[in-house]
Amino acid sequence: MPSQIHFFNEDVELKLKHKTILRNWIGSIIESENQSLDEINYIFCSDDYLLEINRQYLNHDYYTDIITFDNREDSEEPIQSDIFISVDRIKDNAQYLGIEFSQELYRVLIHGVLHLLGHADKTEQQQADMRKREEASLSLLHIPTK
Repeated sequence: MPSQIHFFNEDVELKLKHKTILRNWIGSIIESENQSLDEINYIFCSDDYLLEINRQYLNHDYYTDIITFDNREDSEEPIQSDIFISVDRIKDNAQYLGIEFSQELYRVLIHGVLHLLGHADKTEQQQADMRKREEASLSLLHIPTK
């Protein structure tokens, strides 16, 4: 499963570490919800790049940290997605929250997957549930310190 998770840089240079660990972790979260994976493409980009996608495809005129495109015809099919992540937003949000860049990046990586697994975050209750799921998922991620 992990080989179906790809990481790309669009107009930024992000040197992502621990790709195999991240792929295995993401795959395990998908499996834990009894779903299967076809392919996920993570595309790391700038604020401006993601703003243009937000305008063009969603008619939203604001910055965001992530946009998840579910490319399946039906939610019963194996997950197939393109997930765009603004490295600029991750940096700003991490600084604002007083956490490491990598911690915020991992939260956003799994946030997109949780959407693909059917979890919404439109209402306050859904947002609280999403945060719990993010935290539970992050507790399963073990990145070596050295």
